[in-house]
Amino acid sequence: MMRSLFSAVSGLRNNQTAMDVIGNNISNVNTTGFKASRTLFQDIFSQTLVQASAPTDTIGGRNPQQVGLGMNIAGIALSMTEGSTQSTSNPLDFAISGEGFFVVDMNGVLGKLHENEDGDLVQVPYTNDSFVFTRAGALALDADGYLVTQNGHRVVGVLDQVIEDEDTGEVRSVIQNPLEGDVTFSHLKISGEILEPVLDEFGDQVIDIDGNPVFEKHTLSNYKIDEKGFITAMTETGETRTIGRLLLATFPNSAGVEKIGMSYYRQSQNTGAVNMDFAGEGRGVLKSGALEMSNVDLANELTNMIITQRSYQANSRVITTSDTLLEELINLKR
Repeated sequence: MMRSLFSAVSGLRNNQTAMDVIGNNISNVNTTGFKASRTLFQDIFSQTLVQASAPTDTIGGRNPQQVGLGMNIAGIALSMTEGSTQSTSNPLDFAISGEGFFVVDMNGVLGKLHENEDGDLVQVPYTNDSFVFTRAGALALDADGYLVTQNGHRVVGVLDQVIEDEDTGEVRSVIQNPLEGDVTFSHLKISGEILEPVLDEFGDQVIDIDGNPVFEKHTLSNYKIDEKGFITAMTETGETRTIGRLLLATFPNSAGVEKIGMSYYRQSQNTGAVNMDFAGEGRGVLKSGALEMSNVDLANELTNMIITQRSYQANSRVITTSDTLLEELINLKR
């Protein structure tokens, strides 16, 4: 009789957690890029009253007699199914059709350099907390020309710029936007007698190694991003140039990501290594002028809510019934 009390308590507690998950799903039914969760249950310990016995020549075998001691939560699983697509009039709204997340720089370290122990300038290393990931593609341009999320964090891509050398091939730039100020190199390792670097003609001013101007400033407008993430813009002369490309991230186990709020996810111990590449190359493609809506199925959530409510009520009834039996036992003394 006491076992029924504790079993029912575990049912109350864990069905309350299930109701919390359902409530969160329903509250985010209109959240862009939201992924629903579901609660999975499992039984816990069982008390064996009679052990199983094998059959003999004269009598058949017997199954074990066990009484369960309640239940707990096996897991809260994230559903990564794709939500429906809603068309918008904003060319900077993007829905990912297929696998992938937008990569977002939370700490602003992308493109920054530091001097390592050998005296070389290297990219500031990022940690798992530097980049986060999102399916919410409502993007915008800030005052500095960065492509940002609605929370103001920069979306990660690569510049479509090449530094060519006849002997060594080409090296692609990893700096997103030009920086203003002076740069002093304490260690500069360059082989060859002639050096005349030119980065691109879209910066405020590109200079050679002696500091002499090479190109003047160009103003860009009419930004567009195609389904493969190529970013194009028009100069004041009417010339259309490809200036960069967005990255998409995938994981071996995308359902293992952790929600951190603001429609962001981060890598966890069970996602596997993050793989960053371009849209349309082994991952989804981008739909401009559209947003991926929440994948919450409202009818399914309301049905689950009714089932969870009834389960909670049934466990409550087990407690009150067990209490009634205890009361009858106590009354035997009268």
